[in-house]
Amino acid sequence: SNHSLPLFNKAFLEYYVHMCPSLQVIFSACELGVFDLLLKSQEALSARHVASELGTSVDGMERLLDALVGIEILEVETTDGTALYSSTDVANLYLAKGSAKSLHDMIIYQSQTIYPLWNNLMHAVREGKNQNEKTFGLSSDEVFQAIYRSEEEMLKFMGLMNSSWTLDGHDIVTAFNLSGFQTIVDLGGCTGALAREMAKAYPSSSVVVFDLPDVVEAAQKHFCQESDSVVFQSGDFFSGEIPPADLYVLARIIHDWPEEKCLVLLKKIYDICKPGGGVLLVEAMLFENKRGPVMAQIFSLNMLVQTEGRERPPSDYTHMFNKTGFHNVQVCRTGKSYDAILAIR
Repeated sequence: SNHSLPLFNKAFLEYYVHMCPSLQVIFSACELGVFDLLLKSQEALSARHVASELGTSVDGMERLLDALVGIEILEVETTDGTALYSSTDVANLYLAKGSAKSLHDMIIYQSQTIYPLWNNLMHAVREGKNQNEKTFGLSSDEVFQAIYRSEEEMLKFMGLMNSSWTLDGHDIVTAFNLSGFQTIVDLGGCTGALAREMAKAYPSSSVVVFDLPDVVEAAQKHFCQESDSVVFQSGDFFSGEIPPADLYVLARIIHDWPEEKCLVLLKKIYDICKPGGGVLLVEAMLFENKRGPVMAQIFSLNMLVQTEGRERPPSDYTHMFNKTGFHNVQVCRTGKSYDAILAIR
């Protein structure tokens, strides 16, 4: 009938209704260590074996493994009446903690921090503010005091940020030719993951990660690599001085804050920049016509439930750059989760 839901939209609705339970299946498997166990095993394992190794019920583990097969994360074959489970390449590459391209830390953060916040999405929409108080009993006004509320939580968040650049880092740092910038400072660079991609792409440039003292200490302790070519420096880019540089990187920083606070930071950078210096801004940019990308729209809702900021279309970022003195602004959509804007003084 004319009133029936179009097939495409109906399929999308059905997908999203079932997506959240599917994600919880993956979250639970990561937290239990299913993918790590299967990666280490040289052979397919029964549900009983997996349950014994991971300390779970056999019945519960069998159902979880079957669901992982159903969403094509695991493989199964039956031998002599026993189902034997093994990992797919996707699970080994992205879900096992030991993989070089592992998204394990991102998944754990989504499961233990983001999802609890999203349980209060209705309240966030109604109130127009983050839900740290309702979810964790923490002040809604001090965003990063909530995010860094303990060393354990700080390391979870840093793991999330580290994983963020596993897939998209190279595309971000090569979205523009940045070889002309001799000194690069990644403001709020956290674990140094994006800075390392920058250093690999531009070996003749010096790259500095600038972040809060506790973050720098944790990064050097837990995330540094033997062949590190990046330097870490402690400070607070809002309340303290920022080091001089030819290029400042703001990756997933501006989206945390309301416009007035973003303008303060961008003006501070403009004032220290020499002519020809600039800012590489990295964010998930919305379309100007408000029709997507859906991932950026979801990210923007996440900014509502967790921070004081939002995702924005390129025109909003261009407006902020122009208002603070930057006028040569270029936009590059990478086709990945995050896009890039280069603004030159």
